[in-house]
Amino acid sequence: MTELENRVMELEAKVAFQDDTIETLNDELKAHQQRLAKMQRQIELLGEKIKEGREEGLMPQHQEPPPPHY
Repeated sequence: MTELENRVMELEAKVAFQDDTIETLNDELKAHQQRLAKMQRQIELLGEKIKEGREEGLMPQHQEPPPPHY
């Protein structure tokens, strides 16, 4: 093989490796985005539960100051 053919083959191998790397990174990014969306939804649900608890009087909206002997 000529030097030019060797260089082309090396470049093709690098491109194939980069394509594989990009695909792997893309899959990881998708997984992270899904986890992030799930966590955001959980935070929203927790916020709603806290709000409901305050509205129902289960949680004080403000804390009482400590007694004077503290």
